[in-house]
Amino acid sequence: MKEFEYVRAGSVPEALASDGRFLGGGTNLVHLMRRGVEAPDRLVDVSRLPLSGIRETPDGGLVIGATTTNSVVAADPLVRRRYPALARAILAGAPGPIRDRATVGGNLRQSTRCEYFTDLARPCNQRLPGSGCAAIGGRNRNHAILGWDERCVAVDPSDMAVALSVFDVTVHSLGGPPGLITAVELPPAPPSVFRKARDGGVSVAAVLEVTAGIVRDVRIALGGVAARPWRASAAENLLRHGPATADRFRAAADAELAAARPLRDNAYKVELTRHLIEGVLTRAAEAARARP
Repeated sequence: MKEFEYVRAGSVPEALASDGRFLGGGTNLVHLMRRGVEAPDRLVDVSRLPLSGIRETPDGGLVIGATTTNSVVAADPLVRRRYPALARAILAGAPGPIRDRATVGGNLRQSTRCEYFTDLARPCNQRLPGSGCAAIGGRNRNHAILGWDERCVAVDPSDMAVALSVFDVTVHSLGGPPGLITAVELPPAPPSVFRKARDGGVSVAAVLEVTAGIVRDVRIALGGVAARPWRASAAENLLRHGPATADRFRAAADAELAAARPLRDNAYKVELTRHLIEGVLTRAAEAARARP
């Protein structure tokens, strides 16, 4: 690991003026530094800044501070009751010791990457732009099936981000790009569902509003299939203002996956994602009907 300067920020303004990489729990950045992939000259520790905690907003939403650990978020009673998809996504994303250290801000700052990102002997456009993508002709069973191009076929690693995508959150930050994330604000939301398949890391989050058997609104996000949490807009558009039925859910999954372009080793993800979408929508419809 290359030598670096360590600074413990005493305030947000001090952190913003420190001209270094922000360090929260360190579960991602420190790992990449040990592998020689990341080599910052300065680390600015923001873990002790007053940016942690969870509070309600007047309209019934929540604000989650950026240095709040994933374990705290997943265990919070308000999160579990109002945003169950978020709690489940965090629990599915990493084992307990990592959740205990990882922070909300750090989770959202993770790089899109695959095994070749940390293999310095192989080309990777994410690590060295213009060098190529080893995964296209290499091991790509866990890689993207939607929205990829020849520059990169890796998938976003954050299950938390998948769940947050269906809540239309506001990410608060200070400073210029990439900025210091200070909090994530969640508006009130209808019942939500999250499910993840261990094989391939495919996940689906959804919120569904149903009135008299008709879908009034729906938001669906997919994980493990693209370089970012993938909002399933084709499926959402097909479902809105139509019946909340199994046939309609199947048609919505088919509509979204019509654009899938599987690689040599990951065609299985298409059918797996289809089943997950149908299952999550079925559970979300049940939760919507049971809501008082």
